[in-house]
This record gives sequence, C-alpha cells and structure tokens, in this order.
Amino acid sequence: MAAGMCVMTADAFFDQDDDGIVLLASDEVPTDPDTDLERRVRNAVKLCPSGALRLVSE
Repeated sequence: MAAGMCVMTADAFFDQDDDGIVLLASDEVPTDPDTDLERRVRNAVKLCPSGALRLVSE
C-alpha cells in the first residue's frame, strides 16, 4: 500500500525505500524515557492503514 503513515508518525524509526517498502531503524522499539519515540512507534503501528505493522512482546 505504501501509505507512509508510519514514516510520517515516527520518521526516526521508520523509513521507506524507493518502492515504498517500509524499512525499520531497529527490530526493537526504543524505550528511552527522554524521548517520545516509543509512543510514536506504537502510534504508527496503530495508524498503519494496511495493518502490515505489529508489535510483538518477547
């Protein structure tokens, strides 16, 4: 679908290649309390219009 909602919501964690495929900065959600990146990543997953993103607890 390549909507880019995740990139617009958390561009420090998500990116897109030239074909619109989502790229991750890391396979772990950052939990640095000095930033709101964790909240933005979680929000990006919720906003993904295709449902292609998910968070998995280990």
